[in-house]
Amino acid sequence: MGENSFDMSGNPDEHAVADFLEVLEKHRRDCEAEGKYEEAELAATRLQQLREHEENRRREELRSQQLAERLGVEEAHMKELQEFNEIWDRKVAEFEAHAANLQSTLAARHQAEHQSYLEKLRAETEPRTPRWSKDLLNLRKIQETLAKMKKYAEAGKTKAQADQVEAKEHAMWKAKREAKIAALEEQFLHKQQLEMGGLMKRIQSGREEQKQARKSELERLLQRYQNVKTQLESQQKIIQQRVEKYPVGAPPTNQSVNSSRPQSSSKMR
Repeated sequence: MGENSFDMSGNPDEHAVADFLEVLEKHRRDCEAEGKYEEAELAATRLQQLREHEENRRREELRSQQLAERLGVEEAHMKELQEFNEIWDRKVAEFEAHAANLQSTLAARHQAEHQSYLEKLRAETEPRTPRWSKDLLNLRKIQETLAKMKKYAEAGKTKAQADQVEAKEHAMWKAKREAKIAALEEQFLHKQQLEMGGLMKRIQSGREEQKQARKSELERLLQRYQNVKTQLESQQKIIQQRVEKYPVGAPPTNQSVNSSRPQSSSKMR
């Protein structure tokens, strides 16, 4: 409503109605004074009809204006709510994209470091070559001696025996070395898992903080809306009471019956 009032001070049609009512009221008084009671009765009836009609028109106009105000507040709130959700949806999307980038970057670094460390383990883990037993070394010497002595059959048997011992010792060396490498690799991977777990925990903590911030801001937005709505309803009720208090034909006091709009929709924030 804003500048509109219901004291017949702003609408030309209202001025015309007020002027006509004033003229008709004067005519009624004149007829009454002159003893023209039939004409006075007609004038009084017409006055009552006009006043009722004007009161109904004013009430309907007030109802329409106040409904428009309430709809305006609702529309402003819905627009603000939509903007709020769009802004926060972008924030969430940006956060998740950043979190995914951190995870993929760390995963790529872990993969490269794991490969490099595994190569280092393969190259440096002791013992890098088998350490043959005295029995095996002794068998090889006997094998060489028999061959020099041209005792090839016995040398072949000794060689076969030595090859079996060497295969067994080589398998034992390889198994122990692989177990040692696997244990070191597992420790390394566990360390990487802890680092990734720490990152995921920080991301989840940030996600929860963002979720709580969105919830708190939404609660403030809804509270502002309720405050504006309550203020508007209170002011509209005061205006309705004033309209009822100052009917058509009853001169109002010096205080005009103006509505004071609450904060406009653009100031709801």
